[in-house]
Amino acid sequence: MNMKKVLLLSLFFAFTTLAQAQTVDKKWGFGIGAGAYGTTNNSGIGLNPELYLSRYVSTRFDLMLKGDLGMFNSKLSSDLDMATAFINLRLKLSGESKSFRPYIFAGPGFIADNSESGLNFDLGIGAKYYVGPATAFYLEAGYINGIETTTAGKTNTDNFWKATVGMEFDFGKTPDADMDGVSDKKDKCPNTPTGVAVDANGCPIDSDGDGVADYLDDCPTVAGLTSLKGCPDADGDGVADKNDKCADTPKGVKVDAKGCPLDSDGDGITDNLDKCPDTPKGAKVDEKGCPVDSDGDGIPDYLDKCPTVAGQKDNNGCPAKEVEAKKELTPEQVIMQNVKITPVHFVSDKSYLTDYSKSVLEKLIKTLNSDKGFNVNMYGYTDSQGSDNYNIKLSQDRIDSVIKYLISKGISADRIIHQKALGKAKPIASNNTEEGRLQNRRVEFEIFKMK
Repeated sequence: MNMKKVLLLSLFFAFTTLAQAQTVDKKWGFGIGAGAYGTTNNSGIGLNPELYLSRYVSTRFDLMLKGDLGMFNSKLSSDLDMATAFINLRLKLSGESKSFRPYIFAGPGFIADNSESGLNFDLGIGAKYYVGPATAFYLEAGYINGIETTTAGKTNTDNFWKATVGMEFDFGKTPDADMDGVSDKKDKCPNTPTGVAVDANGCPIDSDGDGVADYLDDCPTVAGLTSLKGCPDADGDGVADKNDKCADTPKGVKVDAKGCPLDSDGDGITDNLDKCPDTPKGAKVDEKGCPVDSDGDGIPDYLDKCPTVAGQKDNNGCPAKEVEAKKELTPEQVIMQNVKITPVHFVSDKSYLTDYSKSVLEKLIKTLNSDKGFNVNMYGYTDSQGSDNYNIKLSQDRIDSVIKYLISKGISADRIIHQKALGKAKPIASNNTEEGRLQNRRVEFEIFKMK
């Protein structure tokens, strides 16, 4: 078996056992082509079957193991006239994203013909055109340095040119750990969950560009917030618009799970408007959220035992209980105090206290507060106008007005020991003049201590 046949068989075995894919994803390529061989001295032209195995090295270079089998003479003899094997470095002149990819190649090799063999080199240009992700046509034109031979004492060197057309097939397993269809080398998101749609970089698709991938985005077609699973929040209350029942809540207002302003006490007035946010449940409130006080006595209706009549705080909102008239004490039971208290006077036929009368009563209140042992007796009077019975009742009403006022100021009813309505008795001035009658319309006080 001559050298050319050995080389042929070796090349065929290498191509059929190692040929697998190429590029960054498919790193091996297998090429098969046919073309024309020629010599520079025009000694003949023949067919050029070609096989090659290429290995991806980088985005710029491939390494190729190439074999050419030349059959010379126009008669196309069945004898193999020449065989070559080269290790070429292929310089790629365009990126992998292009369909048309030109290149140049060169490298050392081994050439053998019927009589001679030896080391050699080749170089050339070519281009590939991809018709599919892993299938391309290729066209090459190259030069092969010939073998020096001696014939009839004359040294000759046959140099060859060649032109080849063929196809390349790229194969191989592409590592894709997350099985998203993008190889690990290109995958910028290598841990994408199974079944999630991805872009060219292997990252989950984010249709609305809000930074939340569609498979996690509750609102994949509208840009939103990461904190709300990709949904927008127009009023900024922390509740996504799709769940917000009050989408125009003012900023800074606390909201419930539905995005509506909180109503902590459940009175129907939201906290941002409620002046009394701690109203007990069930209490009737006004437009400000405060408990209603129908009689205006400062005690809300839900606490007021007499909600329609103004009363006293210490009597659950009801008017002060009338102090029962107690039996007059004997001189032996009391110690009268030498404290002069000015009587209070009243408008004709009336029992209410004027502002001036209330100011006069402040001295009585201070006196009683100055010594808890002090007690008071009260005596009510009228002028001479009206019947006796009417004046007795009127004088009692005046005493009652004073007692209610004292109780409202914190004076205990137990310290009012004796009260007596005397009507028009014991005038202290003439009832014939208005000034005299005013002096007679009065309530007088006695301050004493119990023995």
